[in-house]
Amino acid sequence: MIDIHCHILPGVDDGAATIEDSLEMARAAVKEGITTIIATPHHKNNQFSNPKSTILTKVNDLNTVLKQENIPLTILPGQEVRIYGEVLEDYYKEEILTLNHTKYLFIEFPSSSVPRYAERLLYEIQTEGIIPIIVHPERNKELQEKPDLLYQFVKNGALTQVTASSVAGYFGKNVKKFSEQLIESNLTHFLASDAHNVHNRSFKVMEAFDTIEDNFGVDYIYLFKENAELLLEDRNVMKEIPERIQRKKFLGIF
Repeated sequence: MIDIHCHILPGVDDGAATIEDSLEMARAAVKEGITTIIATPHHKNNQFSNPKSTILTKVNDLNTVLKQENIPLTILPGQEVRIYGEVLEDYYKEEILTLNHTKYLFIEFPSSSVPRYAERLLYEIQTEGIIPIIVHPERNKELQEKPDLLYQFVKNGALTQVTASSVAGYFGKNVKKFSEQLIESNLTHFLASDAHNVHNRSFKVMEAFDTIEDNFGVDYIYLFKENAELLLEDRNVMKEIPERIQRKKFLGIF
């Protein structure tokens, strides 16, 4: 299983503080069935700055330690970019990092608002051949109050990623309900952990999948898992459950 959003790199943001913390998270991830993690440290969120070169070095270092510790987990490079006006300029300066060097780029909104320039910037990002993925929209106060904003972003080509802990109820009933509404409305395309540690911000992916299966059926689990695989292959992801997934399930292929 692939986790496309995780703060496992040590000492770069509010995730793992030390290499020991990273190893602890790695072991917890393996127990959840995760084999690959895209490390996505915060960038330009008014607190942390992690340019592309720093992330690539840290990812290589962590993979070396994981191999030494015989932990069967692969770390790939990514970045969680807080939205700002010069994203594209910095992308061409080699400071912005897409997810594992694919066409997919994480974009984070402030927790309580959506900048007025967001629609224009998301459009401009797409005109450069980059597909923005809006992370954890279910935790954004303005999107909770005005879900049509998110609908328009998705309609215009952006993708979204919900957090496993949100679906499992760890961010409260309102966030859980909104997460489920996004899933039911085909307004989200990925589920990821956004894990920061093994204590109060752990993976919770299996809990989330159990909740999704109970409420929406197993097809959505296949959708989210396959989309993560398609992302790593730099292919186009699925925006809703295609008939072929239902057919595969019926034939017992999954």
